Amino acid sequence: MTPTPKQIKRKTSDPELPTRFSMVRSFQLADFVTLGNAVCGCLSLMFAMKALLTQNTDFLFSSFWCIPAGVVFDFLDGRVARWRKSSSLLGQELDSLADFCSFGIAPAVLGFACGFQKMLDLVVLTYFVCCGLARLARYNATVAALPTDSNGKVRYFEGTPIPTTLAIVGVLAYGVYHGKFWRFANPMYQHEGPFASFSQAFTPDFVWGGEITIVPGYEFHPLVLMYGLSGTLMISRRLRIPKP
Repeated sequence: MTPTPKQIKRKTSDPELPTRFSMVRSFQLADFVTLGNAVCGCLSLMFAMKALLTQNTDFLFSSFWCIPAGVVFDFLDGRVARWRKSSSLLGQELDSLADFCSFGIAPAVLGFACGFQKMLDLVVLTYFVCCGLARLARYNATVAALPTDSNGKVRYFEGTPIPTTLAIVGVLAYGVYHGKFWRFANPMYQHEGPFASFSQAFTPDFVWGGEITIVPGYEFHPLVLMYGLSGTLMISRRLRIPKP
């Protein structure tokens, strides 16, 4: 039987039902700052894909710049939370998810966009992403047990914080800017037209550090090991970094 308008009105005005946009209404100011970090991570991913599709380094540099912008938002959200004296479990989880997007997935995709595309490269990049995810999950699970100061602030990080992957992005940006990646950006080859083939763009001569053959058919780029080192440092429990 079709409900009458009166029955519909009674149902929608039920006090036990959540109000419209109740989740957004529950956000604190710091949560919106954290979302700014997530936006930067998403934009970095999309700009990196756009760069590969168009072979235009302007999009690649836009992708690079999104990561330090995300670091700024990540720095500010904690300050805003302490200023407003408002923190929540939702904010903690939101912060970790935003960090994973901006400092875990996005740097790995940028590495792929710069030429780390061999099968062994992909193994290292995947290891890096999984380490970042595990590091954030461990922090969320153990933060309540970590020692704090008089203000309730955690004294140190176990393993390097995931925003330190900004250093990797800086290396990639430096390499692209100085022509160590991407044949697309080299003016010497403009006569070939605006679109060079990917087989030319990512030859060993145009991926910084070249490549090493383990066995025939299995090569990797030595520079990709910076991802492996970063991932290993993130999951280390012996390494304790004082929290600023």
